[in-house]
Amino acid sequence: MASARFLNAKNNSPVEIHRQLVELYHEKCMDIKNVRKWCREFSQGRINVHDEQRSGRPSLPESTVARINEMVRANRWITLEEIEDGLNEDCSDFSVHKKL
Repeated sequence: MASARFLNAKNNSPVEIHRQLVELYHEKCMDIKNVRKWCREFSQGRINVHDEQRSGRPSLPESTVARINEMVRANRWITLEEIEDGLNEDCSDFSVHKKL
């Protein structure tokens, strides 16, 4: 991301920046849509390349994530169903699956 910021500061176009990123990072490069988005944000004065803090609550509290990690460390063959049963609280299958 820092390279995109640098190239944008040199007034390179998003297309040229994307071409150079593809040359450098190959298929692990962000797509042109995201390059354009970041160039627009840098041009509007953004200097930080890290994601900003988002509002809203997390899908699972940190204490629940810690308990899931403990269960997995204790039994690496544990199933999602066993984890959900062991939590004894309301959380969706999707939330547990997403954390693993």
